[in-house]
Amino acid sequence: MSDLAATANSQAPTASRKAGGIVLAGLGLLLLITGPWFFYPGFLMKAMCFALFASAYNLIFGFGGLLSFGHAAFFGGGAYVAGHAAKVWGFPPELMLLTGAVVGMLLGALFGVFAIRRQGIYLAMVTLAFAQMVYFLALRAPFTGGEDGLQGIPRGHLFGLIDLNDMDTMYYFLATVFVLVVMLIVRIVNSPFGQALKAVRDNELRAASLGYDVNMVKLQAFVLSAMLSGLAGAMKALVFQLVALSDVHWMMSGEVVLMTLLGGAGTLIGPIIGATAIVTMQNYLAGFGSWVMMIQGAIFVLCVLLLRGGIARGLASLWALVRNR
Repeated sequence: MSDLAATANSQAPTASRKAGGIVLAGLGLLLLITGPWFFYPGFLMKAMCFALFASAYNLIFGFGGLLSFGHAAFFGGGAYVAGHAAKVWGFPPELMLLTGAVVGMLLGALFGVFAIRRQGIYLAMVTLAFAQMVYFLALRAPFTGGEDGLQGIPRGHLFGLIDLNDMDTMYYFLATVFVLVVMLIVRIVNSPFGQALKAVRDNELRAASLGYDVNMVKLQAFVLSAMLSGLAGAMKALVFQLVALSDVHWMMSGEVVLMTLLGGAGTLIGPIIGATAIVTMQNYLAGFGSWVMMIQGAIFVLCVLLLRGGIARGLASLWALVRNR
């Protein structure tokens, strides 16, 4: 009887976490469906694009322990090529998004081969150097528009039938893509590959001794993260119908790190919360001009001091405290 009780007690937290995950997923879907009733769809779509970008980055940073300062290359590179493909080559929306993902994947494979051989700050510097090369290419290449950016990207018709120029239609299409990609990320994290990635993050030597090819696991995670970042960039290009140099600037790489840390690295919902918080501040504090960066910095410092695990873990701890009372 005591063994049965112990087993039941050990399974209770798992069941509780699953129930909590289902409730959160349901609330998230409800917010996505009813969001345009209360907020401007353009703001919500921007938040979804950056939430997807942060979630993609979290795959290697939060779950893989790889600090990259070059993810703007995948985000902006995917956006530029996908935007050019839609504007000049006449790619439909679905093929445009696929193009952005493929470009991100190829860049990720190219950068990752060199980057994963380094650790810590050295890996960060290698990825930053590669990203600056992409930035210079975006500045000088004739098809990017240089400092003016790539403008007038058509939204087109989805599968040749659905007109995405309608704001509500565009929103719900983007929300559908966002949900599907988040589900894919959840599946990746909870798969055997995701468990191997976390093992490599926690202790590379132990993971290698268990038979894992550490470099291959890192490379696969890097490529997956880059592919989804390219998709996020293509989504942003489709929504706002332009791509700017800021999308490949090193500050964009720093911004996605900030989003991930603020929300909670290594959690599934944390990057979504962090990205939404940053986009909300940028949108509703725009009237403060250059002071927005100062306000963001102060909020980030407070979160680091008070919520060291990020907003998601802070909310989880608060919820656990309320439940145990």
